[in-house]
Amino acid sequence: MLKKKMNFKDSINSALAFSLKKDKNMICYGLGINDPKSIFGTTKNLSKKFGQNRVFDVPTSENALTGIAVGAAISGIRTVITHQRLDFSLLSMDQIVNSAAKWRYMFGGKLSVPITIRMILGRGWGQGPTHSQNLAPMFCNIPGLKVFMPTFADDAKRLLIKSIFDPNPVIFLEHRWLHELKDEDFLDKKPDSLSSNIISKGSDLTLISMSYLTLEALKAKKILKKIGINIEVVDLISLKPLNISKILKSIKKTNRVLILDTGFPYGSISSEILSLIYKNLNGKLKTSPISLTMPDIPEPTSFFLTKNLYIDHIKVVKTVLKMFKKSMNLKKLKKPEFHDVPGTWFKGPF
Repeated sequence: MLKKKMNFKDSINSALAFSLKKDKNMICYGLGINDPKSIFGTTKNLSKKFGQNRVFDVPTSENALTGIAVGAAISGIRTVITHQRLDFSLLSMDQIVNSAAKWRYMFGGKLSVPITIRMILGRGWGQGPTHSQNLAPMFCNIPGLKVFMPTFADDAKRLLIKSIFDPNPVIFLEHRWLHELKDEDFLDKKPDSLSSNIISKGSDLTLISMSYLTLEALKAKKILKKIGINIEVVDLISLKPLNISKILKSIKKTNRVLILDTGFPYGSISSEILSLIYKNLNGKLKTSPISLTMPDIPEPTSFFLTKNLYIDHIKVVKTVLKMFKKSMNLKKLKKPEFHDVPGTWFKGPF
């Protein structure tokens, strides 16, 4: 088992503290970064440790603040921007797409833009259409951007440090249901890569997942193991670049694949992976590749309208059973009392 007891939010905090200490010129800012909740606890005490000139709260002006970060980065000042919601970053898309992502290419590689943009995403607690979106594919479609989306605490720390010291812009996505997660609650050993990780080996089906859905994948694996279906779980922590070779190696072994995607169906991460699978393994699998995504609708605000909206381990189990043409008694698989919170510890809305 993992010896480390640090949870996801503390790993983010530790990575930021390490980076601020290593680079004395680095700055870190975002809306609510110094408030009592300190962005889910991820920026707690950083201002006290490193001073308000380096870690500071900002007004709600995402486009301007991202532009300032681009200017600072060009001048050699490493910057971490944090958005309490991915949705808020849409106001700064011009700066991200037309400035940060393009700068290195426009100046022959002589100028870099070392910016890391943390974006919190996630469902539930009445977040509704404009506070719950996973728009990762939008950023993956932009040349010049890297897009990371870790699930586990150890990955989060290592990957955030790597992002901060990357000379080019990185989009760093965090699901708000993960911040209290400790790796030892789910993993038997530390991940060994900063790209896709095979976190649980199997021989019958490759289950590719990302972020919070990786936890649902691991739950489904335990249930399906009881009827002799042994799943291999691949956790996508790097959406761009995508380690397709590791994914294909796993699929060649199992000859079946199911992809879990926190985003929408069209132009999604899962559709990109499906395209690569068909391109490389067309006609060589026992069953057609399948993906589970969110439906192509804005997420409702109502607790009752979202009740059966999300992908969970029960939906995963049902899908796998269909793939194998098997059945099992699912009556004992009870859903949690409240479907829109990860546990009793979660107090929301932020």
